[in-house]
Amino acid sequence: MTMIETVKLACIIDDDNMYVNLVKKIIETKKLCDNLLVFKNGKESIDYFEAMIQNLSEENVPEIILLDLNMPVMDGWEFLDRFMKIKNKFGKIITLYVVSSSINPNDINRVKDLSVVEGYLIKPMEIGDLEDIFKKSA
Repeated sequence: MTMIETVKLACIIDDDNMYVNLVKKIIETKKLCDNLLVFKNGKESIDYFEAMIQNLSEENVPEIILLDLNMPVMDGWEFLDRFMKIKNKFGKIITLYVVSSSINPNDINRVKDLSVVEGYLIKPMEIGDLEDIFKKSA
């Protein structure tokens, strides 16, 4: 019997506590990953990623990022701009999904044009969508 690889580390970048708590609960209940990082805005998370480059600490780099677009301090768009510049410095594949309540076609199309983004999901996410994301990356 083969063991299914689980995602070791995932990351949620979102300022909506209710959404974050719900996703955390689903991930824990379904055992979709071993550990979860949560950042309230793009600035906190980009600081973390830039520090990981300095430390060359691959095991602390998440395999999956769930990114909100509308946040205070640094929004998802600013995070994506900065993240695209450093993404290739990591020696592992990082799968990034934008998870937003925005159904604005401009946002969706703008995200689709970014090679760094795997997909665009609209809140609230279905449990099945979350499971698919983690199974694809494992």
